[in-house]
Amino acid sequence: MFAVTHPRPDAIELAVRPDPAPGASQILVRVMAAGLNRADLLQRAGRYPAPPGWPADIPGLEYAGEVVAIGTGTTRWRVGDRVMGLVGGGAHAELLAVHEEEAIAIPDRMSFTDAAAVPEAFLTAWDAIVIRGRATTGDRVLVHAIGSGVGTAASQLGRALDLTIIGSSRTESKLDRSRALGMSHGVLTTSPEWPAQVGGQVAIIVDTLGAAVLAQNIGLLAVGGRLIVLGTMTGGKAGEIDLGVVLRRRLEIIGTAMRIRGIAERCALAARFTKEVLPMFADGTLKPVIDRVIPMQEIDAAHQAMQRNETFGKIVLAW
Repeated sequence: MFAVTHPRPDAIELAVRPDPAPGASQILVRVMAAGLNRADLLQRAGRYPAPPGWPADIPGLEYAGEVVAIGTGTTRWRVGDRVMGLVGGGAHAELLAVHEEEAIAIPDRMSFTDAAAVPEAFLTAWDAIVIRGRATTGDRVLVHAIGSGVGTAASQLGRALDLTIIGSSRTESKLDRSRALGMSHGVLTTSPEWPAQVGGQVAIIVDTLGAAVLAQNIGLLAVGGRLIVLGTMTGGKAGEIDLGVVLRRRLEIIGTAMRIRGIAERCALAARFTKEVLPMFADGTLKPVIDRVIPMQEIDAAHQAMQRNETFGKIVLAW
């Protein structure tokens, strides 16, 4: 099979790798499309290695494709079924072996490219807001980087769950586009006074920025508020924070990452997502937001586009 590899940080290329075979309780998927994520850029730079058990030299955290073979003991899927899902790596390849219980059915009439934009963005946003954040009707939720894949998913989930989504961005145009997806109010973080634009305290913050906004995030949380840390784009080591505020307001700082979760947790998450969220794609409540589809052969150009922060929604790679 052909697969994306990065022999060094300044080089990324397609190379021939051995075809994987499905093991017990696994399916072999012919990948038709795959999402690109910042984790892929970090892995290329040597800053985010694949977890044990996943290919060390083939990036890719989400896929959409067709089942082409099944392993012993596999009962849930048949050859020809269309599936999508999250993995610890290896999705930027023509073939991928995954456990049958972590695969998610692609809704009828959804294309492979659209499906490839679903798993990382919507599973992450839903897990952060609903499971980790324990959102309830009417909650005010601040989502940083609202124009990202996770941000565009959070805007739609907020509308579906009757939440007030406040989004932050460095770009006014991304805030304008997010309003159409369900964001209630936008905040430009290019202003040093951006916390005042939030309009009061919030119950939940979904943060991908990290160190540079930690103090402001703590200050914006209401009593019992939850800060869900998904990423550290501005750095992972923050300065001092006022722990007295954390104590008095009974705040929670919750770190979460999809990639490092074990098979049991990934399978349970996929099952719950299938039951609670997947029907909202079928009825049109939720839709993946794709900025552009790029051939897998142009993987370096896709990396450069993400690095420039010029996209709104997902970059999808297609074979």
